[in-house]
Amino acid sequence: MSKKLILGLVLVAIIVFLGVNFGQHLTLENAKAQQAALAEYIDANFVTAALTYFFAYIAITAFSIPGAAVVTLLGAALFGFWTSLLLVSFASTIGATLAFLSSRFLLRDWVQSKFGSKLDTINKGVEKDGAFYLFSLRLILYSRSF
Repeated sequence: MSKKLILGLVLVAIIVFLGVNFGQHLTLENAKAQQAALAEYIDANFVTAALTYFFAYIAITAFSIPGAAVVTLLGAALFGFWTSLLLVSFASTIGATLAFLSSRFLLRDWVQSKFGSKLDTINKGVEKDGAFYLFSLRLILYSRSF
């Protein structure tokens, strides 16, 4: 194994460990209990609070930590709709990009060695019809909505 892969796996393990313990705090009940204190802090330190929220949302998305929906609702409640819309849109895009890059470059070899025989069909399909595969993956997200 390469050093980058080991470093990436250790980092992911730490984040997952923290995420599992942190997930219990990402509830609407906890957010409601802390809303007054958070609103007061945001009024006094708007830029710091917005940047903290932004980078936390990137981390939550990049490491696929459960609770993104609650954090999105919390952002709308604390920052207002339009500010939250901007923060969440950019942070989720950056986080998803980081998740993609980590899976593509850090974890690809490990997944390929672990599930190689099952991935051969997918790899051949991507080589042959890559654009169609990407289009299909994008549409899969919408199929669960109906």
